[in-house]
Amino acid sequence: MATSMRPIKTGALDARTRLRSKRIAGSGSTWLTLDVYLQKTRPSGFVNDGIRHEVPRGKLSPGGQLRTSTCSLQNHIIGLLRHPFQRASGMSATEEKNTGLSSASPDSGSEQAGYQEAREAKRQIGIVSATFLIFNRVIGTGIFATPGAILALSGSVGLSLFMWVIGMLIAAAGTAVYVEIGTGIPKNGGEKNLLEFVYRKPKFLTTCLYTGYVVLLGWAAGNSVVFGEYILQAARVEVTEWRQRGLGVGCVSFAFLVHGTALKWGLRLQNLLGVLKFVIILIIIIAPLTNLKNTTNNFDNAFEGTTGSAYGIVTALYNVIWSYVGYSNANYALSETKNPTRTLKIAAPLAIGTVAILYMLVNISYFAGVSKEEILSSQRLVAASLFRNMYGETAERALSVFVALSALGNIMSVIFSQGRLVQELGREGVLPFSRFWASNRPFNAPLPGLFEHWLVTVITILAPPAGDAYNFVLNLISYPLAIINAFVAAGVIYLYFNREHRNWHPPVSATLPVVIFFFLSNVYLVIAPFSPPDEGQNIYKSLPYWIHCVVGFGVIFAGGLYWVIWTKVLPKIGGYELVQEERIDKIDGWTRNVFVRKPKGLTGEATL
Repeated sequence: MATSMRPIKTGALDARTRLRSKRIAGSGSTWLTLDVYLQKTRPSGFVNDGIRHEVPRGKLSPGGQLRTSTCSLQNHIIGLLRHPFQRASGMSATEEKNTGLSSASPDSGSEQAGYQEAREAKRQIGIVSATFLIFNRVIGTGIFATPGAILALSGSVGLSLFMWVIGMLIAAAGTAVYVEIGTGIPKNGGEKNLLEFVYRKPKFLTTCLYTGYVVLLGWAAGNSVVFGEYILQAARVEVTEWRQRGLGVGCVSFAFLVHGTALKWGLRLQNLLGVLKFVIILIIIIAPLTNLKNTTNNFDNAFEGTTGSAYGIVTALYNVIWSYVGYSNANYALSETKNPTRTLKIAAPLAIGTVAILYMLVNISYFAGVSKEEILSSQRLVAASLFRNMYGETAERALSVFVALSALGNIMSVIFSQGRLVQELGREGVLPFSRFWASNRPFNAPLPGLFEHWLVTVITILAPPAGDAYNFVLNLISYPLAIINAFVAAGVIYLYFNREHRNWHPPVSATLPVVIFFFLSNVYLVIAPFSPPDEGQNIYKSLPYWIHCVVGFGVIFAGGLYWVIWTKVLPKIGGYELVQEERIDKIDGWTRNVFVRKPKGLTGEATL
């Protein structure tokens, strides 16, 4: 095998090429593979891009150099680098196809530049919007609704606060890991890109497993239920299950319509709600300071009543993690982000650092202004109880409205990102009617993807039995997330030990100790919930304690079952094999994959 290395300089872009000869079986000729790896890009460009071209060996000099007559090939590659429309994967084309991350190659440089310009025109998210995407996703109703449950499960004020510290450390580690992933593969999709990059075999299995996780979970359901509860509380209307659920459905429907039909206005409303909830939290923090005569003695003997139950501790930790879910939110919209690498490096730590400080101060404020017994009895209305104690009933009602608006901001952020994940799966070609799910029409927004998440969220809101809806939804979301994050962390650890082989050199590194901590934390969160609860600690009224674990694995395994049917059973019955092709939408410049059916044993074109 002949190998040579040479650099290609393209202004602000540097690349290296690797030439390798190989013989194509049955062809009687030797071909040369030219791999081009992008080493550095402009701030708005990509890193770790890989392009593979194959040319006849006869077009090269004996020393492996390109002949003058074939310099057009090198110029073509330079053109690709100047307009890096290809997906950021760091893989060869063959490898990319195996994982659903292949790159397109238009013949015309001007056409290619047009695609790139169309894509760049879609970038509307800057540092402020990216920060609020995370801030809004993280701060929903968790900090207002879960402290009572966390106190009940941990048994003491001291252990409850310690749970918030542990959750903060896990969220900080997760943020570092996702910043590394996002700067290494800066495109829509979040952890899906990393999972496909690392877990490549069997082909398409990783994507299908992830598909079950994305399309079958109603992420916006929990905060939709709490939105309804706080609105009813503010209106002094009796809180019933179906009133809550009806208002929750209305809330998520509003978020779906705004983001599906008016992208810019949706982002502006999100930012406004982000500012509002920041102000609300500041008011909660200073509330006990304005009325010191009504403060409590919760910090005297703070660890009294501490529980030793593994189930109680891990469930309390799940409640904390639920309150931190969203540190990866900006990763799902990097293809629509201006200067994605720089933006993510600033926005993610800024948002999570701010949230961590606010959360600790809010919990201290709760314990300073509301007695332990009242916190336990108020369940999801701790913040309202604080304001009633400090300022009276009118202030309590006003706060309930503000908390409901905070929930709305979270729901808008959730549906914004989840709709784009569904769209990415449509672009990968793994969903039925993938062209429909991949579309940005007619409002330059992923309306079909948003609709899918809206539909699943509505079902999730309405389906659980009375009394268990909120806790079931909370744990059903958190548990599969721990499974996914364990595989994400394991994948990053693998890349650390195979950097050169897998060409993994992102601008930001989370560092090995941080990734290992994130991995072990999520492994614990996957295993511990199977420990049975002590008497009186089951968080469900009519459901078994393990139900969210079983359903969580079930939604992921449903994707595996889909993979078996789609890639194994149906092709065997139909006598065909699936062949992946990539196409480019000439209107918005996005690429999408199409799977065509090629009859086995035939050499003609694949058929749809």
